[in-house]
Amino acid sequence: MGEVKLVGTWVSPYTYRIKWALKLKGIAFDYIEEDLCNKSALLLQYNPIHKKVPVFFHGGKPICESMVIIEYIEETWPHNPLLPTDPYERAMLRFWIKYAEDKGPSMWMVGEGQHKAEQNSLEMLKIIEEKALGDKKFFGGDNISMLDIVLGLGHWLGGEKLLEAHKLRRLHVWLKNFKQVPVIKEDLPDLDAMLAYLRRQREMSPATH
Repeated sequence: MGEVKLVGTWVSPYTYRIKWALKLKGIAFDYIEEDLCNKSALLLQYNPIHKKVPVFFHGGKPICESMVIIEYIEETWPHNPLLPTDPYERAMLRFWIKYAEDKGPSMWMVGEGQHKAEQNSLEMLKIIEEKALGDKKFFGGDNISMLDIVLGLGHWLGGEKLLEAHKLRRLHVWLKNFKQVPVIKEDLPDLDAMLAYLRRQREMSPATH
């Protein structure tokens, strides 16, 4: 069905969303690592609006934005589905994806002394735990769904340290289960290496006012 390529960077959770979706569906692809400190002509040409990763190519045609890409993958390769077959269940999963995407940005401030952000994140995660996850192993039941992939960015926010067992027991267990799935486990960045890399990038960046 045409050559599949992915331009991304190893520290980006949005890049891994696409990697995981492709691997869960068994789709072969070529991966191109992008240096965001020295953006390539390829990235600037094919994502001129945002100039960021991931950029997905299928048959030479580029697609940007992680959720748009995942929806495209789901529609193009319907086997090993990431969305339920039932229209209502599919709509509900998309509702929770939008909720997580809308509320998620405050999670990036957790651990930086942002008390309000921490409280907002905890409230959001409790709602997702109770209303979306319940007692299921994954948000898709026994199998990983699109919502599991979206919330996999919890690994970048400290993993199980964010989803503390005494506050978010079911989400704590969910993340451990998620990270043990072979295609996820084999493709997770080391948190210490990632944080060290990001620290170096901040130190190298000129101060802004």
